[in-house]
Amino acid sequence: MRVVVLGAGTFGTAVGTLFARNGHSVTLVTRNEACMNSINNSHRNCDYLQEYTLPENVNASLSAEAAIKEGCDLILHAIPVQASREVLADLQDVITVDIPVVSLSKGIYLEDLTFMCDVIRKALKHPEHPTAFLSGPSFARELMDGQATGLVIASENEPLAQRIQVLLGSDTVRVYTSPDVIGVEVGGAIKNVFAIACGIASGMGFQYNTAAMIITRGCSEMKKLAVALGAKEATLAGLSGIGDLMLTCFGGASRNRTVGVRLGQGEKLDDIIASMNEVAEGVPTANAAAQLAKSVGLELPIIEHVAAIIAGRMAPAEAMTSLMQIPQGPED
Repeated sequence: MRVVVLGAGTFGTAVGTLFARNGHSVTLVTRNEACMNSINNSHRNCDYLQEYTLPENVNASLSAEAAIKEGCDLILHAIPVQASREVLADLQDVITVDIPVVSLSKGIYLEDLTFMCDVIRKALKHPEHPTAFLSGPSFARELMDGQATGLVIASENEPLAQRIQVLLGSDTVRVYTSPDVIGVEVGGAIKNVFAIACGIASGMGFQYNTAAMIITRGCSEMKKLAVALGAKEATLAGLSGIGDLMLTCFGGASRNRTVGVRLGQGEKLDDIIASMNEVAEGVPTANAAAQLAKSVGLELPIIEHVAAIIAGRMAPAEAMTSLMQIPQGPED
């Protein structure tokens, strides 16, 4: 199996490594020539996960087109959501319908409020292009360390999901299949917004009671939005929903939680973003999720307040006070 990974960031490198450890040939596509040379010459990604030696069957290329033309049976898409459509549109002539695309990217495309499987098909101009979405609680370094991990591969194409399950599963990685693409995608995207919320609370000095409240009410908001968009409620109780939410909200390696912590401590969003070398998808997702909720007639207070903080319309302390003053009612 020849796998091309679009994006040699932390998660693309980690998932590419999982495929390589299972014996597949993997090419990481990077824009950085130094990174390419480092991977090809010393088997290390000098930009991300620098402390790990990559398998011998991992190499790198500066050209996605060349890598695909040289031979490709599967594409892993690990490019930030907002840049995805442009990148894929440039490759539509070489990503033929016989090459499935598995998205590792989690978020909502701002231009039309769509999720990645729709972004992929629109960019490639093929509504039936075989696509899948990989999600679940999985920090990249723990994958590299061989920590036992559970993932979900979602696709409307059951044979494709089962194929990825076999290709990726190992003694350290359990892969479950799901036909509920929208449910898995909503969980993967929205959990980042609640991770920012948990981080903000932590940065302000709130502790576990507050985090547990945010996560629990976040589950409710996530479920409501997903079901309104056509997802199955049970999906949000699985690895791609509550599982990923818990990891991202509590884990210190979460970029989105880190953004929230720094916002809660009083830093400006622009300064936080400028200091990061990878995208925190929850930042653009917050407003997109708030817009989606409004479009289906839902009031989702945590999402709305995080979006207001991100947009600079509310300060963290003001948002927390506002949330706590919402009229009380029955739990849902």
